Amino acid sequence: MALAPGASASEGNGDSHIDAPQLQLFVMGLFFIFGGITSLNDVIIPKLKELFTLNYTQAMLVQFCFFAAYAVVGIPGARLVKKIGYMRGAVAGLLTMMAGCLLFIPASQTATYGVFLFALFVLASGVVIVQVVSNPLISMLGKPATAHSRLTFAQAFNSLGTTIFPIVGSILILGSLATVTADQLSGVELDAYRTAESQAIVNGYLGIAVALAIVAAVVWLFRNALKGEKHEASGGLAGLDLLKRPRFGFGALCIFLYVGAEVAIGSLIVNYLMQDHVMALPEQDAGKLIGLYWGGAMVGRFIGSAVLRVLSPGKVLASVSVAAIALLIFSAQSTGDVAGYSLLAVGLTNAIMFPTIFTLACEKLGSRAADGSGIINVAIVGGAVVPLLTGMIADLTGSLAIAFTLPMVCYAIIAAFGIYARKAA
Repeated sequence: MALAPGASASEGNGDSHIDAPQLQLFVMGLFFIFGGITSLNDVIIPKLKELFTLNYTQAMLVQFCFFAAYAVVGIPGARLVKKIGYMRGAVAGLLTMMAGCLLFIPASQTATYGVFLFALFVLASGVVIVQVVSNPLISMLGKPATAHSRLTFAQAFNSLGTTIFPIVGSILILGSLATVTADQLSGVELDAYRTAESQAIVNGYLGIAVALAIVAAVVWLFRNALKGEKHEASGGLAGLDLLKRPRFGFGALCIFLYVGAEVAIGSLIVNYLMQDHVMALPEQDAGKLIGLYWGGAMVGRFIGSAVLRVLSPGKVLASVSVAAIALLIFSAQSTGDVAGYSLLAVGLTNAIMFPTIFTLACEKLGSRAADGSGIINVAIVGGAVVPLLTGMIADLTGSLAIAFTLPMVCYAIIAAFGIYARKAA
């Protein structure tokens, strides 16, 4: 893991920091970008599901390919950043993201689902590299005493991106004017239909590619802004031994489950809200409501930051996990707007889970904190596994409501961790 200039593994964060306050807004912008791009998956999943007549398991390969990048690229990405530095690492990540966006062009022209999946993996690889840069850098750009407030503020930018991008993406990508669907066509007509309809996806990601190119060019101008930047080498498997510690191992598992549950629900919102017994919304209108799910997480972060100052983090984590389960059950047993908005409200309960699980798991790691952070970053691969399994359940049972049982199990385990970690390590 990258450390602040002059810091060592034994010093942890220390008192050193990078004197480059002009870069704080840039890093927060990176949080906004990679948060927004990640949430766009929730918009293109229903689009690709219809174009390629996919079942839910096949549609969830979108999230599998995207979040698998965290496991595949996380450690190599960290090594790259150590070798070339934060700013050049950010440029490398942004250009990789841009390449992923441009790969949507051949994906559309060939009308091949596998090429779309490959494009998403490349895009996600760039996102991972940018996150490797952003997470430690925002903590270092200023005085150590205010690092927590900067990170919280940056996370708010991330949530802002996850709220805005799906709304804009729904307008640009969903709501086709076609009078036929893919399952009514075959052969050349089907290929032509897929190419024409996927052009909306291409146009959206081409716009993002242009924006990424501009940001990368600006970052390159500041490539030497971090004077005296240093990094300390660490082994490729550093931190794995921490999984033997019950508290940390349990917490890493919960990060895996939390990201998986959050992504699984977000991925299926559009299809869930389109069902006749729920809200019977057109695809585009359902897509716009994804912003409420992610927007709830943004609002909840501000509320949670105040609540966590006065209440036990473990108890708060257990409480919001139980609330998430209750909302999912209530949604499954209801119909109409009540069912729809109950599901969207789960976003509010998700708000404090990641940072709370992270801090509870990493308590008293001391000089091993950086290694612990690396392992937890890899645990984000839960966003690849849990949605895929949720899709399988939906296909086997024919019910999205039943499929949400898996996220309920994830939240139940997270609640147990909150109770287990309610006392200081």
